[in-house]
Amino acid sequence: MFERQRTGSLLCPSCRQLVGVNDPECFHCGRRNPGMWGYAGVLRGFDQEHVFVTLVTWACAALFLSSLAMNVSGIRFGGDLFRPALESLFVLGASGEVPVFRFGRWWTVLSASWLHGGLVHIVFNMLWLRDLGPVMSRVFGTGRAIVVWVLAGASGFLASTLAARFLPDIPFLGGAGFTVGASASVFGFFGALQHYGELTGNSMLKQTIRAWLIVGVIIGFLLPGIDNWAHAGGYVGGYVLARLLDPRLPSRPWHAAAAGLALAASLAALLASIFTGLQYFPDRG
Repeated sequence: MFERQRTGSLLCPSCRQLVGVNDPECFHCGRRNPGMWGYAGVLRGFDQEHVFVTLVTWACAALFLSSLAMNVSGIRFGGDLFRPALESLFVLGASGEVPVFRFGRWWTVLSASWLHGGLVHIVFNMLWLRDLGPVMSRVFGTGRAIVVWVLAGASGFLASTLAARFLPDIPFLGGAGFTVGASASVFGFFGALQHYGELTGNSMLKQTIRAWLIVGVIIGFLLPGIDNWAHAGGYVGGYVLARLLDPRLPSRPWHAAAAGLALAASLAALLASIFTGLQYFPDRG
């Protein structure tokens, strides 16, 4: 199963054109070492589209369970099932006007996408991810999809935080004092796929994304506690990132490197939140 291929041809991981397993460079897209020392076929056997979805799902689930375990007695049931205590979410990296401006926890715009405020909250977001994640990976490549997921989420929470700080409190349009959830990143995927549909003239994709977006907006105005600024900021962030990461171009090694840096930044934000947050709630350590 993990046997190294030493001779013959295979498909370049970036442009999917036929290359020799020992070619130093792909003659079609310029990727160096497209045969990946003979292991390109093995690595391609892992479904990267679903690896990305699985990674995010397990990470979010683990952090959600951790937020519940940190303060079992503080679990709430109103408005959603199994809502973690607010102090637990603060320690793990909730964002918003309070953590960022009152406590100086500016890095939480990177950590909040991995946290959730209740069981229904995380289930709905992971269902969105299950539908959108494979599409993003096919269109943009897994590396660029990860970059959009992380940075669009950060742009969404930055928008919500700034709105809460500097704009008046308007019903359904006010920023958030505390905010968490992967929906900012999900809306980033909406924005990225909308741009791709416009680039390629794919009317079916544009109509599908528009329908999903309308559903998301309606839910945001019907249900209390939805962070519409995070959704809007995530959508704009995803759209802009799609323009910068042109999905018409083949994947490059630097896309994978950028994805690694984005994930590393998210992990660093989570660790910084925990280490500094426990100073305020040492009994949660």
